[in-house]
Amino acid sequence: MEMLTLEAFEEASEIVARAARETKLIYSEYFSSQCGNRVWFKPENMQVTGAYKIRGAYYKISTLSDEEREKGLITASAGNHAQGVAYAAKAYGCRATIVMPTTTPLIKVNRTKSYGAEVILKGDVYDEACEYALQLAAEKGYTFIHPFDDPAVATGQGTIAMEIIKELPLVDYILVPVGGGGLATGVSTLSRALNPKIKVIGVESTGAACLKESLAKGEVTTLAHVDTIADGTAVRTPGEHIFPYLQKNLDGIITVDDGELIVAFLDMVENHKMIVENSGLLTAAALRHLDVTGKKVVSILSGGNMDVITMSSVVQHGLIARDRIFTISVLLPDKPGALVGVAGVIAREQGNVIKLEHNQFVNTNRNAAVKLTITLEAFGSDHKKKIVEALAKEGYLPHFEDVVL
Repeated sequence: MEMLTLEAFEEASEIVARAARETKLIYSEYFSSQCGNRVWFKPENMQVTGAYKIRGAYYKISTLSDEEREKGLITASAGNHAQGVAYAAKAYGCRATIVMPTTTPLIKVNRTKSYGAEVILKGDVYDEACEYALQLAAEKGYTFIHPFDDPAVATGQGTIAMEIIKELPLVDYILVPVGGGGLATGVSTLSRALNPKIKVIGVESTGAACLKESLAKGEVTTLAHVDTIADGTAVRTPGEHIFPYLQKNLDGIITVDDGELIVAFLDMVENHKMIVENSGLLTAAALRHLDVTGKKVVSILSGGNMDVITMSSVVQHGLIARDRIFTISVLLPDKPGALVGVAGVIAREQGNVIKLEHNQFVNTNRNAAVKLTITLEAFGSDHKKKIVEALAKEGYLPHFEDVVL
């Protein structure tokens, strides 16, 4: 069957339903209020294997012959496609080998192994891992399952659009994260076929905007390097076979900085109690960049496979970005009671001290001044400003410092 046709999408929806969950839309009061549109999330972070990739992998393997499956499967992935292929291979009784970048979070490596796949760590980014996987496929005769540059895989990913439109027929915009472009291909192509009025916008990290660059040049373009915390979409080259579909069906590209992903993570945890990985947060961060109001917008949260160490780091940086944690320093005379005075002002303003550092050697005459560095927790920017102004009013003249936790 020819892929990326309405018939193929209908078949894929039936087949994918055997393995994947139908992730129901979640309306977000908070994100709606922040961007002036009505926002729903498509929570693929709650999907089997923790990401949408199970859809494309399962459908692709269903289209293979028995001979192709018996050869064994191989793929390259930063984690989510790896788990999708490993899970689907186990369901079909196939052997699977997965090549993953050395930078892949441990949780994704371990979960891929838990489905019975052999994992090989190779290269710093996806493109290097993919090159090695293709080499192994040629040497050992494995059947290669591309994570995005395959119309069958893209057809499986497009089943997300089928579910969105079924549940929210009058959706105006669908925001889709972009790495290599498979998900964006499937969602935009099916959306255009079902309702040409729906606008599908791709979202990339500023540090890995290979599709934006390619669309601007009118041809598949390889970035010299990528630099982003969105590891699942850290791709240097979009898919060559699917690129024409993206040119035809995608309505635009939004890019977001890593700092926006950090804030979006905090917003998602605090307002929806959901863990969404950095790549999956691209569309949530892009909501503020959508230059429309009053529209029905669906933001696809593509995955939730995030290791605890990364999560901890993102939370800390998010609190700093939101002025919930900050560090100041003040100069004090080195005499009894000086510290109590500062502590009293902070307590009166309901600031919470996280850490103190008392440096007597900042001045050769320590009786003249010692440096007190204070890391504080506040309720936000207004509360931070209030604490700082209260200290200045009492003559402590605070200076802002870099936060070190």
